[in-house]
Amino acid sequence: MMRAMAKHPASSWSGLPAALALSLGLCAGALATPKFEDTIAQRTLACTACHGEQGRAAPDGYYPRLAGKPAGYLYHQLLNFRDGRRHYGLMTRMVDPLSDAYLLEIARYFSALDVPYPAPQPASVPPAVLQRGQTLARQGDAQRRIPACVQCHGTALTGVAPDIPGLVGLPRDYLNAQLGAWQTRQRQAHAPDCMAQIAQRMDADDVTAVAAWLAAQPVPAPAKPASTLPAPPPATGGERWRCGSAPAVEAAQALTGVKP
Repeated sequence: MMRAMAKHPASSWSGLPAALALSLGLCAGALATPKFEDTIAQRTLACTACHGEQGRAAPDGYYPRLAGKPAGYLYHQLLNFRDGRRHYGLMTRMVDPLSDAYLLEIARYFSALDVPYPAPQPASVPPAVLQRGQTLARQGDAQRRIPACVQCHGTALTGVAPDIPGLVGLPRDYLNAQLGAWQTRQRQAHAPDCMAQIAQRMDADDVTAVAAWLAAQPVPAPAKPASTLPAPPPATGGERWRCGSAPAVEAAQALTGVKP
C-alpha cells in the first residue's frame, strides 16, 4: 500500500477513490494544525474529553462539572483519586504520575473558569418525593441526625470556598452515584469523613429524593461559592460537623504559600 501511494504525487489524488482521497486530505490538514502552545488550557484537554468543554459537564449525567468549583475541593478530589480514596480507574491512571503542585495548578485553572450552567433537569418523581428532597436539603432530619445540605454547602447550595462544592447544577445520576459511593465506602475522604457518616444515615428513598430535588433546581446568579459558612442552627448548640478535608487544603497552601 505504501509503495503504491509513493508512486502518486499529491496532484494525482483526483484519481484515487473518493473515500481514500478524503482520508489523505484530512491527514494533510492535521499536519498543518497550529503548534502546541503548552498552555494549561491545552494540557487539560484530556479532562474536558469527559467533563465537557471548559469543564462544563458531560451530557451523559455521570461526569460532573469542574468549571467554577472551589479550587481546594477540586485539588483534594484529584488527590483522592491518585491516593486511593476515590475509585475510578481512568481518573487514577491519569493523575497517578502527577505531582501535588501540578494537580493544584489544574484545580486552580478549572476553578477560575466562569461559564454558563445548563438548564436544570425536569423532575420525574412524584411531588411528595420532591418535598422530601427539599426538606432534607433545607432542614435536614433532626430525628435521624441528618444535617441539612445548606449547613455545609451554603445557603444557595453553590458551595463554600475553598473546599466545599456546590450541589446545584449537578446531574441527578451523578448525585445518586456519589451518595451511593459514600454509603458503600467506594468514595472516601480524609478522616473524619463527614459525608460518609451522613450518607450512611440516609436510606435509598432519601438519596432518590434529595438528588431529584437538587438536580431540578436552577443555579442562582452569580453561581460563585460563598466565602463563609452559614451560621449553624440553634438545635446544634453552635456545633458543626467535623470534616477531614482541611489537611489536603492546608497541604496545597504549603506548596505555594497561596490559599487555594
